[in-house]
This record gives sequence, structure tokens and C-alpha cells, in this order.
Amino acid sequence: MEDAESRLPIREWAWSWLALTAALAIHVADEAAHDFLAVYNPNAAAIRSHLPWLPIPTFTFRTWLTLLAAAVVVLALLSILAFRAVFGLRLFAYFYAVVMILNGVAHSVSSLYTHRLMPGVLSSPLLIVCGAVLLSTTRGISSLKRQPL
Repeated sequence: MEDAESRLPIREWAWSWLALTAALAIHVADEAAHDFLAVYNPNAAAIRSHLPWLPIPTFTFRTWLTLLAAAVVVLALLSILAFRAVFGLRLFAYFYAVVMILNGVAHSVSSLYTHRLMPGVLSSPLLIVCGAVLLSTTRGISSLKRQPL
């Protein structure tokens, strides 16, 4: 049986998972409130016209928001596995954290490049910080015993 001290890193990791998921929910709301698709869809169409083999989709607002809301719900539900320290989720946590950090950086860089606040840039620092914390806590539990599903 595990003692409370060995469970502490797992709890920190699980809470950092939830924090990143909350940051993503805030980021989706930020993008929705600032008309992200008005920027994304024309860029996706332009890229597709030059690289037709690249499967970059365009979205209606309803579809885009539904897909992102579903992703946030699934990620929140996966926190159950995080609190149980399921090994497979640890591997996915690296991917999740890196993608969210890159997302935050992309919004920030695009704002600097265009000299205007791009949709989603206000919540980007939150994605970057929470993603970095998840990376750090995931590394911190990497030596702990694997738990089956």
C-alpha cells in the first residue's frame, strides 16, 4: 500500500493536468469571444489552395466550438486516470503539454508578427505556464511505479 508521501507527486501531477485543462477551456472561450474563426478559416483556405494535399479543415462556429468543448470534457474526464497514476496517461501528458505550449507560443508569435492582438492571445500565457507545470510534474512522477488501467 502506498503512503501519503508517495501519493503527493501523483496528486500534484493530476491537479496540474486539471489546471491545463481549465486553461484550455479558458483559451477556447477567449478564442470564441474574439472571433478566432475569422482569422483561422481564411488562412486554412489559403494554405489548402497552395498545398491541396494538406488536410487543413475549415469550420463553422458551432462545429468548432462543439469539437473543442468535447475535447475539454474528455481531457477533464481523463483526470480520473491521472489521480490513479495510469502509466499510459503519463505518456500522453507529455504530448498534451507540448501541444498546449506550442499553441500558446503560436498565438503569441502571431500577435507579435501581425502587430495586433490575435484571438486567443490573452489566454496564451496561461496555456504556456500550465503546460510547463504539467511537463515538470510528469517528469517528477516518471520514476514512480506503473499502475494498470
